[in-house]
Amino acid sequence: MWACPAVVVGGSSITTGPGCVLHGSGWGSEDQEAPGLGRDWVPHKTRRLGWTRLLWPLSSSFLDPSDQKPRTGLVRSARGGRKGPRSAGRGLCREGNRIEGGVPTPGSDRLFYHEVESPSALGLLGAWPGKSTPASKAFTHHYGSSVGSVPPSGRHGPALRSISAAEAIQQHRRNLAEWFSRLPREERQFGPTFALDTVHVDPVVRESAPDELLRPPSELRSPSRPPPATRPPLALSQLFDPDACGCQVQTVVLYGTVGTGKSTLVRKMVLDWCYGRLPAFELLIPFSCEDLSSLGLAPASLCQLVARRYTALKEVLPLMAAAGSRLLFVLHGLERLNLDFRLAGTGLCSDPQEPAAPAAILVNLLRKYMLPEASILVTTRPSAVGRIPSKYVGRYGEICGFSDTNLQKLYFQLRLHQPDCGPGAGGADVPATAAQRDSLVEMLSRNLEGHHQITAACFLPSYCWLVCATLHFLHAPTPAGQTLTGIYTSFLRLNFSGEVLASGDPAQLSLMAYAARTMGKLAYEGVSSRQTRFSEEDVRGCLEAGVRTEEEFQLLHIFRGDALRFFLAPCVEPGHPGTFVFTVPAMQEYLAALYIVLGLRKTTLQRVGKDVAELAGRVGEDVSLVLGIVAKLLPLRILPVLFNLLKVVPRVFGRVVGKNREAVARAMVLEMFREEDYNNDDVLDQMGASILGMEGPRRHPDEAPEDEVFELFPMFMGGLLSAQNRAMLAQLGCPIKNLDALENAQAIKKKLGKLGRRALPPSELLDQLFFHYEFQNQRFSAEVLGSLRRLDLAGVRMTPLKCTVVAAVLGSGRHALDEVNLASCQLDPAGLRTLMPVLLRARKLGLQLNSLGPEACRDLREMLLHDQCQVTTLRLSNNPLTAAGVASLVEGLAGNTSLTHLSLLHTGLGDEGLELLAAQLQHNQRLQELNVAYNGAGDTAALAVAKAAWEHPSLQLLHLYFNELSSEGRQLLRDLGDAAEGRARVVVSLTEGTAVSRYWSVILSEVQRNLHNWDRARVRRHLQLLLRDLEDNRGATLNPWRKAQLLHVEGEVTALLERLGGPGS
Repeated sequence: MWACPAVVVGGSSITTGPGCVLHGSGWGSEDQEAPGLGRDWVPHKTRRLGWTRLLWPLSSSFLDPSDQKPRTGLVRSARGGRKGPRSAGRGLCREGNRIEGGVPTPGSDRLFYHEVESPSALGLLGAWPGKSTPASKAFTHHYGSSVGSVPPSGRHGPALRSISAAEAIQQHRRNLAEWFSRLPREERQFGPTFALDTVHVDPVVRESAPDELLRPPSELRSPSRPPPATRPPLALSQLFDPDACGCQVQTVVLYGTVGTGKSTLVRKMVLDWCYGRLPAFELLIPFSCEDLSSLGLAPASLCQLVARRYTALKEVLPLMAAAGSRLLFVLHGLERLNLDFRLAGTGLCSDPQEPAAPAAILVNLLRKYMLPEASILVTTRPSAVGRIPSKYVGRYGEICGFSDTNLQKLYFQLRLHQPDCGPGAGGADVPATAAQRDSLVEMLSRNLEGHHQITAACFLPSYCWLVCATLHFLHAPTPAGQTLTGIYTSFLRLNFSGEVLASGDPAQLSLMAYAARTMGKLAYEGVSSRQTRFSEEDVRGCLEAGVRTEEEFQLLHIFRGDALRFFLAPCVEPGHPGTFVFTVPAMQEYLAALYIVLGLRKTTLQRVGKDVAELAGRVGEDVSLVLGIVAKLLPLRILPVLFNLLKVVPRVFGRVVGKNREAVARAMVLEMFREEDYNNDDVLDQMGASILGMEGPRRHPDEAPEDEVFELFPMFMGGLLSAQNRAMLAQLGCPIKNLDALENAQAIKKKLGKLGRRALPPSELLDQLFFHYEFQNQRFSAEVLGSLRRLDLAGVRMTPLKCTVVAAVLGSGRHALDEVNLASCQLDPAGLRTLMPVLLRARKLGLQLNSLGPEACRDLREMLLHDQCQVTTLRLSNNPLTAAGVASLVEGLAGNTSLTHLSLLHTGLGDEGLELLAAQLQHNQRLQELNVAYNGAGDTAALAVAKAAWEHPSLQLLHLYFNELSSEGRQLLRDLGDAAEGRARVVVSLTEGTAVSRYWSVILSEVQRNLHNWDRARVRRHLQLLLRDLEDNRGATLNPWRKAQLLHVEGEVTALLERLGGPGS
């Protein structure tokens, strides 16, 4: 017979022997150990009672030798009085009923503790082996877990397999699937077919030990370096497998820093259960700790919490205890709750129907005092892991993100290969082709394989999302109103969602506000000094600036452990060891802009002056009023005058702040218009290159570094002032006052009005338009860009996004544009449709060298027929329009009344195109010049269009050079042209008779401009014909002046032939 040699009576300790744990009323904490015993012997649940309590493990000595069942015991209430009946399924037995339990098998660590309460503990020891008496009370409690990965079934299974319970659980699955399948607005931009199931990649989860959590975390760890834990990764299906000792795991804590994918992991796990991919659990009940924290201290039972949130489970609630470990609670975001595991702070509660504060319910669930056999999965940030005592946790798992590059590639392949279903430019659906998606994935994979900085950024799954969202923004049709600043603000809202830095902080400082104050300061200092790499001293200096009190150091410690890795990463570029960079370059510029817009950059004068101004403003009026009354009675009339000066202080301070805003606006505008950046690509192409990588050789580490470019900084400043982004920032705890936004906008407008009138290169002009697009304020843009008359974007690759930017900023204007030059912009028909509101206001429109085909001609026909069309000059040279395209153009020409100059040079019209043009030319009455040179037309087609030109009432000039004309055909055109005196002049050569044509420079300049785009052999042949014609005319004339002119033109043609590599004259 097992015996215990001593007990604890009335709070006094008496030496005990091994195997016995005695608790008295003098013990106040669960974390205390019994005298002389280890922590493993301390039971999970103790009760504060007014009398002695005795707990011991149920060994075979306490079993009846005949049936090997536990002896009978009675239960006493935790409050010292008798309670009503309780279900044995909750771990308690009815008062006076027999306690049922299994026999521990060899090798199992399942322990059943019997608690015996009596005014005389020694009397209980003597009475226990015999029959139970009314004075004896006991209950069993399951502690630990059994061996085996399959949750126990037995009597727990059929309880949830009844028809009503099965129907309720099935409805619960459908409700959960519908709820957790709903994507946030940030995800819906990828199209209606986007679903989490199709693109999810599980992050790496590594098992960790409690002692690893106690180690001081390193400031930043390189993602290429493996984590300290050497244990293999855990799959989701292995979280509740037995541990290394063979013990069944019931409580799992998954922790990870911001951005590692905790929320997505929980969402995917819930959906897996809904679709039957987690058969180990019959019932899954997820709880958001954020929602529970909003309930405060309002008492509610566990059943009430479940019923309020999941109404379909009302019928299943009485059976929860019977589900055993096949019931899984998911507690997401534990850092949102303050849990107190001290008995003095949170009392014991084992009844799921007993009301208590939500935090107390969770504490008792984690203690395994309520629903002791239920499985629990907890997710939290590293700083909150210690809120749960380790003795209540069966397994810790660290979410390590995508530490394997192959996981990053898989994520991008799944994301970027989703079909684009968003609205295309101009309202048409223009999905990206499979080849375009494959090209993006291939370029991104090459950049990842190069182990460049993007590999370190994509260590966090959230940044993989940001990369995909940015690429989607840059290359897919852009939804109306979507901006780059909005993507970054939404990205931060997805990861921070307004959560506070520390739930116990009385100030309730939001995590994002703390990041803006610290990381924003580091980012702005880097932008000011044109620096992207920072030493550890730089980082520490910005983090610890102004930290004085213990509470501030505690907040800093939490931020370092939970969020610092989200913003900074070790620099992996060669030649810069021990330095850190912002996770993605654009994040530095975004945080720097946020730091400025929030008004966090203050000088000492501003900080002191603000306090003085507020104080003076509060007391100035009251003091002046009192002294004004006293001065009527006493000769102190000078005092009110002095105190009236107090009213001036706020105005002086306001002027100081206004000067500071003007200085910031001036710095922003100067950054936007830096002449050193004139040769750079536009900011959108720079972003694409930073993500997809730069093709070609990279700079050697020993070479002198280039000046860093921060052209996104002013764009983000404008974007953060927009109403949409200010609303999202307010949700993040970073509100921007309307008055501050207005004053900042006025200061920026003033500086833009002065510096923005200068002529800018095409890429810089697009940057200015992109700033206005990010600002999303049409009135502001109309006032600033009202003086813009020439839109020259020649050579800028006009992607769908850039077309949207130009159309959104300039499309609503009313003033005419003298010229819109979109030559060599890789425009497509969708881009033309997007830009149509801008093109209609252009007087001169250049669309040459854009590979526009017959489809684009249909859009150009609609433009020419529009009643608001102001185009007078249309250049379409070097586009494959063909005869099919010109058929649409002539329809537009027939109804147009504004066009006077049309260039169809080198557009592949051929004989058919020129004949069609000749037949329809008479329907237009305004055209003055028509260029159909270099179109491969023969004598017949050229003669037909020449005759139509001579008969046209307004046409003055027709270009037919470089067509496939014979010598006879050229001569015939000359003769007919001489006869048609006063009508359209036809240019077919560099000469007119024996003299040089007045248009020879136009022809040669056109050839020189297109020398690299035209067929070199064909151009060489035509130049040789022109050269022979010049030589013949020079020999036929006797006029020395004409000879000199012809000789000069011969020299120009010879120089062009030498550039083409052909034979000389």
